[in-house]
Amino acid sequence: MNARCLELDDLGATRVANLLDRAQRWKEHPAEVARVLEGRGVAALFQKPSARTRSSVEMAVYTLGGHPIYVREEEVSIDTRESAEDVARTLASFVHLVAARVFEHATLERMADVIAIPVVNLLSDAAHPVQALADLLTLREQFVSVEGRRLAYIGDGNNVAASLAFAAAMSGLELVVASPHGYELDPVVVDRARNLGANVELVGDPYDATNGADAVYTDTWTSMGQEDERVQRLRAFDGWTVDATLMKAAAPDAVFLHCLPAHRGEEVTAEVIDGPQSLVWQQAENRMHSVRSLFVELLDRDRDDEGSG
Repeated sequence: MNARCLELDDLGATRVANLLDRAQRWKEHPAEVARVLEGRGVAALFQKPSARTRSSVEMAVYTLGGHPIYVREEEVSIDTRESAEDVARTLASFVHLVAARVFEHATLERMADVIAIPVVNLLSDAAHPVQALADLLTLREQFVSVEGRRLAYIGDGNNVAASLAFAAAMSGLELVVASPHGYELDPVVVDRARNLGANVELVGDPYDATNGADAVYTDTWTSMGQEDERVQRLRAFDGWTVDATLMKAAAPDAVFLHCLPAHRGEEVTAEVIDGPQSLVWQQAENRMHSVRSLFVELLDRDRDDEGSG
């Protein structure tokens, strides 16, 4: 089976723990970073642009000794100029790993189905596993162990929330998701995460979620591709802003997380995101450290699969 990371359970709890151990070790001791991509390329395909994702991926590949190849949507025009399968096959003939940030999760699955090299989900409408890895790394650095820690996610039950549910299953983190009616986390995702061992709770009040939480997390209310829903979403999420009052309901040493970009005055106040409880810049930096370790994990798994064939 193709080595891939479309969601964190593709790796399993042991591999997630291993890659986080390595990410943390290499962050603390950069001279130990192994140049496992020496003479190799990694294709980074972006249907949806992102400053953090592109920068973190390119630096991850560079520090592993490889060559990052940035592929813009207008260069391939998936399913207009070329099919997703043809794009994947072409890229796989040049590189050792494909990473893609796409609109539809099915696009990634189609690519992964036709090539034998690792495929990494940099973001899709269903999942954001590389962000969840960075989140786990950030919480580890703050609390040493995440097992039994309570994370309150406030807002849209979107791809970020979904991957946090699977991160909970892989790490022992407790997740409480608070969303307005109509924006709850998909029950299929919740059931799947729970079947994997996750402690996931859904509530309809942000204070219920934040009460005693070790970390409070939010995301933009209107993601890329949802611009035509902005007015409706602003109305639906009115009163759901993470502010100082909401943070006071959390544990005394609670931290604030946000995957960025942030809209101060909407999903979070400037006082919180720019305040002493905020770890958002550490979290952003950890995108590079975690995805670098993920690439190594997948390449190692790919070689293991070849050796067992």
